[in-house]
Amino acid sequence: MKKDFINLSIIIPVYNEENTLLDVLKNLKKLKNFCNLEIIVVNDGSTDKTSKIIEDNKGLFTKSINLNKNLGKGKAVIEGLKKCNLDYVLVQDADLEYDPLDIKEFIFQIENFKFDIILGSRFISNNRTVLNFWHMAGNKFISLLFNIINNTTFSDIYCCYFMFKRNDVEVNNLKSFGWGQQAEILTFVTNKNSKIFEIGVRYHGRSYAEGKKIKYYDVFSVIYWIIITKIRKFFI
Repeated sequence: MKKDFINLSIIIPVYNEENTLLDVLKNLKKLKNFCNLEIIVVNDGSTDKTSKIIEDNKGLFTKSINLNKNLGKGKAVIEGLKKCNLDYVLVQDADLEYDPLDIKEFIFQIENFKFDIILGSRFISNNRTVLNFWHMAGNKFISLLFNIINNTTFSDIYCCYFMFKRNDVEVNNLKSFGWGQQAEILTFVTNKNSKIFEIGVRYHGRSYAEGKKIKYYDVFSVIYWIIITKIRKFFI
């Protein structure tokens, strides 16, 4: 490992992403020029050719985990966190809605300013697809709710690019296996740290026909986890 590089574990939870996974892996591999990198692929019970792509491209990642059935993104992230060995963690979706090249800016900010947490934002970037109105409205609402409860000013708490210190998350405290998990992790880490940064990221959103998985009703799960995690934090 290079001593002047930060140590970064990237977890890739993947479920039926045969069309994009290989491109994601190839792009992430380029980050080795900027950090000490560990890439962990978690196959969340895929039924397409994802398993074969993982098997045939072992040189593009550090470790792989295979779940026998689809248990949800949150569960896949938990299993990945158990295998992380480096200082910082970032979760990379396998659908290419987010550009892995943006991670270089996260690395630069951590190296130079030692932030505890960096969260991306689609809403302060000038390079993104036009979002569905109700998706944006839901995101704005849950971001506002999170900010009120946790005394923060995030613009996009459900941007999937989120880098945090591995030691700030106790895996056994994570209870959500679904979309609510990001709110759960973000609650734990923001209440432990004060040096927080937000970066605009590029976003190329997919339609449901193209394989987008999150649905409008997932906002209710997120609201639940924002509130319940804040309460649980006082008893852990």
